[in-house]
Amino acid sequence: MRALGSPCSLAQPPKHPGSSASTPAGLKGPAPMGSDVAGGTWQPLPPSDDEEPSPPPATPDPASWRNGIAFWILGLCNNFAYVVMLSAAHDVLRRHQGPPNGTQPGPLEPLSPNGSSRYDCNAMSTGAVLLADILPTLVIKVSAPFYIHLLPYGLRVGICVLSAWGSFLLVAVAPSVALSLAGVVLASVSSGLGEITFLALTAFYPSGPVSWWSSGTGAAGLLGAVSYLGLTQAGLSPPQTLLAMMGVPLVLLLSYWCLLLPPTPETPSPTRQPLLEGGPPKPEPGPAALSLADKGRIMKGLIRHLLPLGLVYFAEYFINQGLFELLYFPRSRLTHPQQYRWYQLLYQLGVFISRSSLRCVQLRATWVLALLQCVNLVVLTAAVAFRFLPGIAVAFVVVLYEGLLGGAAYVNTFHNIALEVPARREQEFALGAACMADTLGISLAGAAALPAHDYFCRLP
Repeated sequence: MRALGSPCSLAQPPKHPGSSASTPAGLKGPAPMGSDVAGGTWQPLPPSDDEEPSPPPATPDPASWRNGIAFWILGLCNNFAYVVMLSAAHDVLRRHQGPPNGTQPGPLEPLSPNGSSRYDCNAMSTGAVLLADILPTLVIKVSAPFYIHLLPYGLRVGICVLSAWGSFLLVAVAPSVALSLAGVVLASVSSGLGEITFLALTAFYPSGPVSWWSSGTGAAGLLGAVSYLGLTQAGLSPPQTLLAMMGVPLVLLLSYWCLLLPPTPETPSPTRQPLLEGGPPKPEPGPAALSLADKGRIMKGLIRHLLPLGLVYFAEYFINQGLFELLYFPRSRLTHPQQYRWYQLLYQLGVFISRSSLRCVQLRATWVLALLQCVNLVVLTAAVAFRFLPGIAVAFVVVLYEGLLGGAAYVNTFHNIALEVPARREQEFALGAACMADTLGISLAGAAALPAHDYFCRLP
């Protein structure tokens, strides 16, 4: 995976335990200088006897790299099922469509009363799949910060793996839309619980694993969309494609138990340590649990980060699930389902690029990204209504740009929170609680996409 080799996604050298913000011993700044009167030249004074020698330059810690790669894979596998379900949304709805007697699947009937809608519409908006894919996540993220610490990390990971595995199986074999949506719900449970679990877990590791996690989630979008598009283009049916992806949750399980190292003694995690070491938990002094007042104070300070993030995600997911299926170019060589899959792929490509760019570009004013994403929403809504885009290539460029904005908003928001909340216990809660902003924005987008779909599809 070449993303790991790019300069933008490399982890910074770790901070060694015990280091402080002050200058280390042996690096005391410029040595005092003396004057040679005769020669007029400057020469450094010899070091004093009690001065310590300078330490060798710090080298990257292999453990830091290993943990970074582990978080990258965890991010990829955690979001994979969620992304695939959105990429397959158009096919999931069409697969169960048939004439009134239900004997043979066929093209969808237009929704307009006179049967002459200008749009090639599904009877149900892909926003319905989005809601099934996000509402359980919203419930988890809103409630989890207040009880999730009672569940061991290992148990949470097990639930994530089983839910993701079941989602692929159920959607692939479901005989009806209702059961297919139930499978999508399982994917939502897996990704939602996984995100709040692994983001909170980053608080116990040095060297900024948030950037690795964010890059992995971006890769999930890209690889999920590419794999679904590639396998269906190669001739596999959507159900066969979903069954072929059932091994991905097992990779997540192996990455957590076999690749990710336990937290160091300097950053203890009492909940997870006994699970990794296999022995009974040893009493260790640690920070006191946060009170309800502490959590409320932290949430209040997060609002200025959460509002722009939620707005970005509302705009982009309204575009993705409310407008993509209506942004259809009949003269293109691509069929309607293929156009939808390409939109999803290019969006996820933009997300991956920007989520992997934190080492190159960091942005504090994330409200700028929210403003630009809202401009995208207005432009593409007008494009659907008035059809002024000259061709699908222009739409592809706009969709790629949309993904760049969304990915940048995600990674910079969580990076800024990690910088501003230094205490580990508070940071663990803050990163987990901040997950609800994007989920709330996506949920509102899915709810808004349903009436928007019906409105456009009933136009003559």
